[in-house]
Amino acid sequence: MSVDAWITVGITVLVFVALVREIAPADLLFLAATALLAMLGIITTEQAFSGFANPGVLMVAVLFVVAAGLRETGLLDYVGQHILGSVKSERKALARLAGLVLPLSAFLNNTPIVAMLMPVTIDWCRRQQSSPSRLLIPLSFLAILGGTCTLIGTSTNLVVNGLMVSEHTRRLARPDSGDPAFTNELRGMNLLEITWVGLPYALIGTAYLMLTQRRLLPERKELLEQLGESRREYLVEMLIHPGCRLIGKTVEEAGLRQLPGLFLIEIDRDGKTIGPVGPDEIMEQGDRLIFTGIVSSIVDLERIPGLVPAADPTYEITPSKQKRRHLVEVVISATSPLVGKTIREADFRAAYGAAVVAVHRSGERVTSKIGDVELRPGDTLLLQTRPHFLRAHRNDSSFYLISNVEEWRPLRRDRAWIALALFAGLIGLMTTGVVEPVVAGSLVAALMVLLGCISAGDARKSVEWQVLVTIAASFGLGTALQSTGAAYAISKLLVESIQAWGAIAALATFYLLASVLTAVITNNAAAVLLFPFCVETAAQLEVSPRPFLVALMLAASASFATPIGYQTNMMVYGPGGYRFLDFVRIGLPLNLLLWVTALLLIPLFWTF
Repeated sequence: MSVDAWITVGITVLVFVALVREIAPADLLFLAATALLAMLGIITTEQAFSGFANPGVLMVAVLFVVAAGLRETGLLDYVGQHILGSVKSERKALARLAGLVLPLSAFLNNTPIVAMLMPVTIDWCRRQQSSPSRLLIPLSFLAILGGTCTLIGTSTNLVVNGLMVSEHTRRLARPDSGDPAFTNELRGMNLLEITWVGLPYALIGTAYLMLTQRRLLPERKELLEQLGESRREYLVEMLIHPGCRLIGKTVEEAGLRQLPGLFLIEIDRDGKTIGPVGPDEIMEQGDRLIFTGIVSSIVDLERIPGLVPAADPTYEITPSKQKRRHLVEVVISATSPLVGKTIREADFRAAYGAAVVAVHRSGERVTSKIGDVELRPGDTLLLQTRPHFLRAHRNDSSFYLISNVEEWRPLRRDRAWIALALFAGLIGLMTTGVVEPVVAGSLVAALMVLLGCISAGDARKSVEWQVLVTIAASFGLGTALQSTGAAYAISKLLVESIQAWGAIAALATFYLLASVLTAVITNNAAAVLLFPFCVETAAQLEVSPRPFLVALMLAASASFATPIGYQTNMMVYGPGGYRFLDFVRIGLPLNLLLWVTALLLIPLFWTF
């Protein structure tokens, strides 16, 4: 390999290591790597940033707006609230969820679907005294499986398709690019081309979840013991302000022993710990009361004038301002800048206009003072917020909003039928191929705003810019791997090692490799990193690249073995009380089952 090729491989390895070790967010890593390659002259500036004009990336952006329009008009909420109905058993609830989630996630981004249905599912579990851990992993997995059914089902599918279009265009522009038939196989896919494998893929995955629900999914008993309006045990630290009615009263007189699902662990008084706390202990001004409890009882604590979250003792306590406060539950994301900081260091009041009332950590009881809790991915926080918080941070990459709270503004229900008609029109245009998908998507997204289904401001905020920057910036790295010959050289080594077993062995290898990479880094990053190797391997084997790229789409889109492999897995991680090995136990066999399924089906529909 040339010097440029070795430099490109070195930068690629560094990016991969940094992604695995979470040294920096994926968008920053890919942007820095692409800029460095351009600065070194390995690729041109146009090549480095061509991804920002790629139709696949733009399609991801407009689909965020379309999904937000359906949510803002109440369509997604209406469907979610009515899906479980009067179902009594976990198996029937899972079947109902599958009937809704699979078709929805085939055409919409997975994240808002899971965000919408998670509180609905948890509410059903609470009513039926069923552990949410039985249904939340299946909810995430169903959303992932549904996304494999169409080209627009996941951003990964669109990214790979965008890479195919770019490579097809590049080869057409170069007369010496090789076999025209091979170049033709790199043309973009239509909406339902991947459905030939994606649909049976999703159905087999759903059947697996139905059969293993009771045997492999954990039943967290501690969640069943919480009979209030929530399902997690939080650590709560409250401070008694001057004028609070609790001052001078015993714990018994204050009624703090009668709140269901709430336990007063200790009292911190002038740096001294009083505990265990007896019913006759008299409370004083400045006491810090440390509880563990469920949300319904924490709400009762919040209603006591002069009792405020200890993590933010300056929060407004006047009755008129209290009326404008909300309680919101959020889950810390894996890429959050809050990870590794204590709650005190995070300074939620300054950064988000919110106060941390309580914290829950996936099945563990947090014992330190709330201000000293160091945040981890998957931690669930109960925040005390102002009305604008939901709108301002609903797409914040720092955390996922999961609470079942009512919006502070009314939904645009009078525009629901318009949003539905626009969405149906989008599917029709993409299915018939009358116009390019990105043109159809852009038109429908614009009409969503112009016809009042969503405001222009909310449409902009609905776009997950971190995802888009990650995808667009990663194109430059893929271009460098190809143009320097690095992809060719590495693929040649792979071909020589498996040539005796033929194209099927290469297909199996790339699927497994993509599956493993997606489990430890983001799915889009894994797809972009492997794309040039798939193309070069097919070229050296003198077979069509299309089967390899379909396998790449499926393997990178369907990640089940770890919670970090897909963002919907991380969303359900904390609320379900899951542990890391829960995903391995149920997700790894599913990955292997779908690997075999893909190897059997892909050659039937795409010839080598």
